[in-house]
Amino acid sequence: MRSHLVMIGNGMAGARCIEEIIKRNPDLYDITMIGDEPYPNYNRIMLSNVLQGKTTFNEININDWDWYEANQIRLVSNEHVTQIRLEEQQVITDKGTIVSYDKLIIATGSSAFILPVPGHDLEGVVGFRTIDDTQAMMDAAGQYKKAVVIGGGLLGLEAARGLLDRGMEVHVVHLLADLMEVQLDHAAAALLKRDLEKQGMKFLMEKKTTEIYGDERVQGIRFEDGTSVECDLVVMAVGIRPNVAIARDTGLEVKRAICVNDVLQTSDPAIYAVGECAEHRGIAYGLVAPLYEQAIVLADYLTGNPTTGYQGSILSTQLKVAGCDLFSGGEIHPCENTKAIVVQDECSGTYKKVLVRDNKVVGVVLYGDASDGTRLFSMLKKQSDISEFTNASVLHKAGEESGLDVASMSADETVCGCNGVTKGTIVGAILEHGLTTFNEVKTITKAGGSCGKCRGMVEAILAHTLGDKFDASAEVSGMCGCTSLSRDEVVAAIKEKGLQTPKEVRNVLGFKNEEGCSKCRPALNYYLRMIRPDEYEDDKASRFVNERMEGNIQKDGTFSIIPRMYGGTTSPDDLIRIGEVAKKYNVPLVKITGASRVGLYGVKKEDVPKIWADLEMRSGYAYSKSLRNVKSCVGSRFCRFGTQDSLGLGIRLEQEIEMVDTPHKMKIGVSGCPRNCAEALTKDFGIVCVENGYQLYIGGNGGTEVRQCDSLTTVTTEDEVLLMAKAYVQMYRETGIYGERTAPWVERIGVDTVRRALADQEQVASLAARFEHARDTYAEAWGEALIDDQRKQLYTVEKR
Repeated sequence: MRSHLVMIGNGMAGARCIEEIIKRNPDLYDITMIGDEPYPNYNRIMLSNVLQGKTTFNEININDWDWYEANQIRLVSNEHVTQIRLEEQQVITDKGTIVSYDKLIIATGSSAFILPVPGHDLEGVVGFRTIDDTQAMMDAAGQYKKAVVIGGGLLGLEAARGLLDRGMEVHVVHLLADLMEVQLDHAAAALLKRDLEKQGMKFLMEKKTTEIYGDERVQGIRFEDGTSVECDLVVMAVGIRPNVAIARDTGLEVKRAICVNDVLQTSDPAIYAVGECAEHRGIAYGLVAPLYEQAIVLADYLTGNPTTGYQGSILSTQLKVAGCDLFSGGEIHPCENTKAIVVQDECSGTYKKVLVRDNKVVGVVLYGDASDGTRLFSMLKKQSDISEFTNASVLHKAGEESGLDVASMSADETVCGCNGVTKGTIVGAILEHGLTTFNEVKTITKAGGSCGKCRGMVEAILAHTLGDKFDASAEVSGMCGCTSLSRDEVVAAIKEKGLQTPKEVRNVLGFKNEEGCSKCRPALNYYLRMIRPDEYEDDKASRFVNERMEGNIQKDGTFSIIPRMYGGTTSPDDLIRIGEVAKKYNVPLVKITGASRVGLYGVKKEDVPKIWADLEMRSGYAYSKSLRNVKSCVGSRFCRFGTQDSLGLGIRLEQEIEMVDTPHKMKIGVSGCPRNCAEALTKDFGIVCVENGYQLYIGGNGGTEVRQCDSLTTVTTEDEVLLMAKAYVQMYRETGIYGERTAPWVERIGVDTVRRALADQEQVASLAARFEHARDTYAEAWGEALIDDQRKQLYTVEKR
């Protein structure tokens, strides 16, 4: 019988520990993870990239929902552990969930410290620690103009850069005279400040905040010297505090954080702590690299692997704020028994300082050119004797080239400081697994998987190891990390070789991971279903979790149920039935959705199929990669400006195109006149009714990246609209990359390509016929699930 391992926390350090445990012995424990955020495990370091618009929330997930299921991990999300019962070996959450454990890991991380000044609880005052914090900052940037970031450390400057990128005027308030005083000396900090000022960032140095003022929302900040600054948003980036309340309440030894020994064991032998909430030899770490080192040690210990225990970490920081490269490690400021080697190039804006004691490097500060960082930090960690090095070019051997030189790096030199990955580990993985791209190396070793700043060095090691076999362009064409083949090559091979199943595709085409990954599994299922609608049986297990469950999982673990309402229309009987069902199942929220439908939100998992049955309505597919809805105005039926029956056309389109899988979700709009009340010009397929017919538009998008449609053509009858819509959707189905919306698809293949194809009547008829053939193989989702006992089991809730 397997022991039960419970983790309080679902953050980076905790999840890394679970990954390492599974890697060593996947059958040793039944694992439960309890997280108080409603998201899967994500890369907190990358929140600044999301804020800066470089990536999205979905793209920073380290492990998606499928990972927990694939590894048989029970995830209790959006619940907060309020009690640990030591004698019973149980934890209890704020929602009453009770989980027993044999071994317990506390990985509760830390929280943003909020200065306890008057006004700290006003609307518009946030920390910068979570997805919700980041979303709040992005929302504020969309409505307001002035922001203040309190704290000129690493996190504060990243936040300020992101808010600048979103168009806000940003002041950074800092208590001390120098930015990033923990990582930089005065000279480097001055260069950083100068460069950031050039980019528009404003600084208020040596200012102590005494009050945040405003009525309901923040209006400004006052300082101890009597000055003030106006703002609409305040971001607190003044440090973090370990989350130790649950440990302290339980009676575990807690100082600044939870005290642990070298195997991360707390004062209770069955309880361990890892990450920012743990204090080892008097130090609570806040950078990811030491937290991952702790995770690996704990995984070794809990799986019986030999370990020398955690011995503490020497810290280094590599940062890039808007093009400003810096690196620091070890000691920053000189003392009586250290000497400094300093090289400053005012022309290029670079600064390099190495602190030396007894012929050994004890500290490194680099600004403007951080390419020597890894090499110098390696010398620091190894305590290398530098007698043979010249200091004229900052510790290069005479005649040696400056900059990145992976050939001379020893195997034990660290390449990825975040994840503790050495050159030897990367080279070994390249040779053992036949890796050829950065993403493949990242998948296998995790190098570059956090902040990503070591990508250049990883690619240099790839090039050095593979020689002429390294093809930098292969990175671009690969469908996922499992293969270097592009989407088009995979689809062509499926057709040419007659491949029938995802497993066969992976085996025949030599995918490196026999089981595939979270990217290629749903993609292959889609391509096979699209190519072979008659023969291929949909593999529900490979779909993303919302599609498997036929409903969107909400942040508290409940579900939304949104029935189909063609063209946004309903009937008195349907409305009465929805109301009765909502009352019967105590649905907490009934709301008109943005797609002109009625949604039931907060539905308990076990009630989902019962509500489907009681509603007796079709699924609205509000969770799927297919047509979501057709938005239309009332048109000529009621509106005096309406030129055609846009409502009737919208209903026909929705009835004809619903259910069929597409590479991504699709939305259609039908406006009854050029006033465009149905916002047709920002839909995947838009129709604007005019006196003499119907203007057709393609490739529009709303949301974060708005794209106005391109004009396709004008047709004269509703039947022609339907024919063109089916042909267009089928062309998108056959040539789109899985996960690609029509807006980037149109830009990728070219608007003129689509226009030429859909100007060919024979090709239009052929595409539309293939679409109709595919549609005939689909069945309505909720009705199909209700007659399938195995699928209904998905909604069973186990009581533990």
